[in-house]
Amino acid sequence: MAGFRLGARALAACLVAALAGAPAFASDAAIAGTENCALDECVNERLPQGLPAEPSAAAPAPAPSTPPTPAVAGAEDCVLDECAGPEPSATPPQADAPATAPFTPAAAAPAYRRSANAPGDFDFYVLALSWSPGFCRTAAAERAGRQCAPGAGLGFLVHGLWPQYERGYPQNCPLGASFPSRIALQNAAGVYPSESLARYEWRKHGVCSGRSPTDYFADVRRAREAIVIPPPFANPALTQTSTSIDIERAFIAANPRLRPGMIGVSCQQSALQEVRLCLSKDLRDFHACPEISRRHCPIGQIAVPPAL
Repeated sequence: MAGFRLGARALAACLVAALAGAPAFASDAAIAGTENCALDECVNERLPQGLPAEPSAAAPAPAPSTPPTPAVAGAEDCVLDECAGPEPSATPPQADAPATAPFTPAAAAPAYRRSANAPGDFDFYVLALSWSPGFCRTAAAERAGRQCAPGAGLGFLVHGLWPQYERGYPQNCPLGASFPSRIALQNAAGVYPSESLARYEWRKHGVCSGRSPTDYFADVRRAREAIVIPPPFANPALTQTSTSIDIERAFIAANPRLRPGMIGVSCQQSALQEVRLCLSKDLRDFHACPEISRRHCPIGQIAVPPAL
C-alpha cells in the first residue's frame, strides 16, 4: 500500500513537470564545478578570501539630476524697479567695476609744447642772415629803404635771431616790454639793415627769448659776430652761380664747429635769399636742427647776385 502511494506521488510530480515544460530532476551537468570553468571564469566559483572581487561591468550611472530652473521674476515680484532674486548672502555686495575703456594708441606728440609762446621756454636759436642783394630782387625791396639803394654795398645782414622749438617756434609772446628803449636799439645799429626791422623783430621774436631788450639785441650782435662769412660772399662784384649744398659747404668750411644738419639755405626767384644757422640757447655752439636744414633751395644752380 505504501509503495502504491509513492508511485502515485512520483506520477503526479511527472505530470506537473510535463505540464510546466521543465524536467522533474536536474542532471549532474547542471551543477557548477571547477570542471565547468573556461578562460578562468567559473560559474559560482568562490575567490580565495582576502582577494578583491573582479569588477563586473557596471551598469550605466544614472544621469545627474538637473536642478530646477530658477523662476524668472515677473512684474508681480518687482518693487520700486527691483525684482526678486536670489537670497542675499552674508557678504555685502561689491560695487560694479567701471567699464574698461577700449584701448586706443597714444596720440602723436603735438608740434607745439604745452607752454607754447611762454617767454624763455624754447630749445635753440635760429640766426637768419639775409643776403641783401638777393632780397633786393624781391617785391619787398620797395620797403627796404637804404638797404637796397645803389651803392649800399651790403652783403649778409641779420634778418632775425629767432627762439625755436624742435618743431615749430614761438612768436608774439605775452609780457615783456612792448618797445625797446633807445639804449637797447644802440646794440642793434649796424646789425639789422634798419631800426624799424629791429623793432619789428623784437615784438615778434625777441620777447619770446625771455631777455630784456638790451640783452636781446646784445645777443643778436654776439651771434652775428660769432659767424665767419665765407670769402666768396664777403663782397662779390659779379653774379655767381652756385647750389645750396655748395653754399652750406662754404659756411661749414669757414666755421669749424658747424656740421651738416645745422644750417639751411633759403632761395626766392632762383636766387640766394637767406642762410639760417642754428645756435644753442647760450650762443656758445651750433645746434642740430633738421626742421631748418630740410628747407633747401630747389635742386640745381641758383644765382648769387653781387652787392649793390
